[in-house]
Amino acid sequence: MSAHETPDDLRYTAEHEWVRTLEGGVVRVGITAYAQDALGDVVFVTLPEDGTPVAPGQACGEVESTKSVSDVFAPVTGTVTGRNTALDANPELVNSSPYGDGWMFEVRPDDPASVDSLLDAAAYRELLG
Repeated sequence: MSAHETPDDLRYTAEHEWVRTLEGGVVRVGITAYAQDALGDVVFVTLPEDGTPVAPGQACGEVESTKSVSDVFAPVTGTVTGRNTALDANPELVNSSPYGDGWMFEVRPDDPASVDSLLDAAAYRELLG
């Protein structure tokens, strides 16, 4: 996988989060391959608890790497419905599988259509230059 792979079936934010819509309208959120590559080796992840209300641009978690600590932002307004507890013991999954096992949390959007306003893969690639 290229460090800057951008799957076409996802939506993206300018803060380098990806969003995948799951069955039932819940969205799964993680950070992009570009973001994990820029961070370096992830050593710790803090994620929002179930039931936490979130809004776009609001920091709701942190990713700590060997280089820095970065906020994770909510891509949409909604309520957290799940978090990836596998990252508690294996934060390196964010590096090895950013679009798979390294996902971070799930949100039920207040407005499911809000996901459509996020960047598509082509727009995100353009943002990366």
